[in-house]
Amino acid sequence: MNHGIEICLNDLRGLIITRVLELVKNEVPQPLEQVFRDEEILGIFKSRLGVRLESEEALILVTALVPILDPHLLDEAIASALSAPADYPRIGGVRGKDSRSFLPTVETLMFLLGVRNVESRMRVMALLGETGSLAKHRILHVSDVAKGEPIIGARLEVSDGIIERLFGGKKLRPKLGPEFPAQRIETELTWDDLVLNERTRREISEIETWIRHGDVLLEEWGMHKYLKPGYRALFFGPSGTGKTQTASLLGKQTGRDVYRIDLSLIVSKFIGETEKNLSRIFDQAEDKDWILFFDEADALFGKRTSVKDAHDRYANQEVSYLLQRVECFSGLVILASNFRNNIDEAFLRRFQSVIHFPKPNADERMHLWSRMLPKQATLGEEVSLCDLCNRHELTGANIASIIQYASLRAMDRNEQKLKLIDIEEAISREYEKEGKIG
Repeated sequence: MNHGIEICLNDLRGLIITRVLELVKNEVPQPLEQVFRDEEILGIFKSRLGVRLESEEALILVTALVPILDPHLLDEAIASALSAPADYPRIGGVRGKDSRSFLPTVETLMFLLGVRNVESRMRVMALLGETGSLAKHRILHVSDVAKGEPIIGARLEVSDGIIERLFGGKKLRPKLGPEFPAQRIETELTWDDLVLNERTRREISEIETWIRHGDVLLEEWGMHKYLKPGYRALFFGPSGTGKTQTASLLGKQTGRDVYRIDLSLIVSKFIGETEKNLSRIFDQAEDKDWILFFDEADALFGKRTSVKDAHDRYANQEVSYLLQRVECFSGLVILASNFRNNIDEAFLRRFQSVIHFPKPNADERMHLWSRMLPKQATLGEEVSLCDLCNRHELTGANIASIIQYASLRAMDRNEQKLKLIDIEEAISREYEKEGKIG
């Protein structure tokens, strides 16, 4: 691809010089000929981006890439065609705030494509519009312009992740913070480590199937006319039953990053701030294959209240905004809640999957104990796992905490044997944390 992009940049340099000379001589721009028509290079774009680009679209993309790949190309090509410094507004472009580089604008594209009449300019605008391949496949978009300014002054912006898709290399992942209130989560577990009942597993496999084949269903099978993009799922059930681990495993199994939304950085008491914080997440995720995971989702997606004051009205507006963003998001959104009934019905009606994560039964608890017990540890003669599993309705997270406590007590005694008294004490502690009596 590097050789191919060098050819494209050289073609662009030659085109700029040609157009500037035409402008200086006041000549009518000649039509594009063989520029950006190399089938081998266009084929590389298709294999890396998953979409066939026409020659004009390839020119638009390469022009947008110039500030990243060769920041001085535009300035140097323009200067080489001029006998003396001059300013030609028709070339367009703006200067960066933090650099002196020439940043191409929509007007720059018009200039390079040699369009002058209204019909041709509208055709170029269509290439850049929401229905054009570049925007539709989240490859490139145009920046916002100041109120009252014409769209020709908008800069060309390559979408996040395109550089990695074109040239490979390590993914650049955002860091948790006020500007990006979400954190990437991973797991070392496998599906075999996650003990779920058969129905829950089957419903989870449906999500995995969508991840693998959803695009084909919408585009190649034509279902985009009838279905909204993306997939929405609710995981509900007691804490510690595997909801977060399932989201992590879906990402691990399908090669997608999973980001858990930090609600403490999202929810704001100030009017409009929650929507802005959410917008940052969805805007950055839109052109990625991320899975967005909202843990304890009740805080954001809870039932709307009856309007008693201005605060209630704005809270309901937040839910409506969420509904719109989630419904239009083209990726996978997973909400997690302890109770299904806590989530607003407007969301539930739009979810493809509502999956229950119940507490494990006695047999499943036995399986969890067996898998989690360290190989270095042994159970005291007085310990009956069968009895423990029958007497205590524990989750996987409970069992992990109990084994941790009992194992540390054993290590403190310089032993490898887990005693019943330590296990029972740890069970009581787990019940206390949940406000229950063992």
